[in-house]
Amino acid sequence: QVQLVESGGDLVQPGGSLRLSCAASGSILSSYIMGWYRQAPGKQRELLAHIRDDGTITYVDSVKGRFTISGDNAKSTMSLQMNSLKPEDTAVYYCNLLNLSGGHVQGVYWGQGTQVTVSS
Repeated sequence: QVQLVESGGDLVQPGGSLRLSCAASGSILSSYIMGWYRQAPGKQRELLAHIRDDGTITYVDSVKGRFTISGDNAKSTMSLQMNSLKPEDTAVYYCNLLNLSGGHVQGVYWGQGTQVTVSS
């Protein structure tokens, strides 16, 4: 089992910045993908960015240039730096981890989520 704990969600004004963190613990395999998702009220959960164990990073177009994902393998942590926040970024943000083995997903894990509200 893997445990993921997010932190850093807050109320922030439009144009502001926020940094989310995710602490991972438990049975993390040597091959994995960690990612940030969000879910706004009435909408489906969407992928924002992910980082692989080898450091490869992928962003979805909607957050490119505004959000930056980073990871620290030694500390089993992942962060999401969010800049130029907009009201439409308001959502619950989730940390996700996929354990991989032989190219196949061996486990999918989610954190409890952290609320980000962008409003004046």
